Formats: sequence, C-alpha cells, structure tokens
Amino acid sequence: MSEPLTGAPLTGGCQCGAVRFRTGGEIGRASICHCRMCQKAFAGPFGALVTVSAADLVWTRGAPAHFQSSDQVRRGFCAACGTPLTFDYGPDGIDLAVFAFDDPSKVQPVVQLAVEGRPAWMAHLADMPVRPPLGPSGPVVSRQHPDHDT
Repeated sequence: MSEPLTGAPLTGGCQCGAVRFRTGGEIGRASICHCRMCQKAFAGPFGALVTVSAADLVWTRGAPAHFQSSDQVRRGFCAACGTPLTFDYGPDGIDLAVFAFDDPSKVQPVVQLAVEGRPAWMAHLADMPVRPPLGPSGPVVSRQHPDHDT
C-alpha cells in the first residue's frame, strides 16, 4: 500500500478547461470503484477516485455542477464538457476523479471496491492488441485543455 501524498499542491480540471482545481495537504486513499453508479457516472468500467480534505480543495477556475446520484452522494462534473470531477459525500469529505488530475500517475489507487460489478473482460486487458489512436482520416488532434493551469 502506498503512502498518502504530501507536499506540493496537485492541480487538475476538466477536459475543456472551464473548471480547474488545486489541492494541497495530504491526499487520502485512492480507489477504483466498480459499482454501477460509478460505471454510469464515468461511462466506463470503473471510477478512479481519491479522498481529499474539503478544506484543502480550491476551485481555481469555475466550479462543478452537481447531480445527486444517491441519498448520500452527489457527483460533480463540468457543465460545459461533462467531465466527471467529484464524489461528494459530506461537509468534510470529498473524492476527486483521479484522471482529472494533470498528472494522474501521482495518485495511485491502492484498493478496488464493488468488484462484483467488474466486467469479466477486464481480466484480459493486458492481453489485448495495442494500436495508436486514429480517427477516420488519420491521427487524432486533441483540442482539450492542456494538463496545466493557463
């Protein structure tokens, strides 16, 4: 199990750049959740989330819109581009989407949750062939916001 991160603030934001955040202090446990709500919220096989202190979280550009996904949790997302950003479960605790960080490799998940919802095909991901991303007319040119504050 990896140690919680401390030190330099970590930054991140949505795909279009309308919402940006910075968090300092200690980063808590990062997890991968396979529950159906996370699958739907992230439109993928899991949600990757990390706990941060609400007191250490600053929205540096814009703010997320919210959807009350259950009686206990609301999920934050960019209203402009739809990027999932938060899993908000109370006044003191909030989880941020790992892949919304500018450098998600600094936030390594240490536990999986709700594995009964994990698709069976995930066990074979490493065995699948790999190819570069191509669009219908060749290489894809990204228009997303860069992975740093602007």
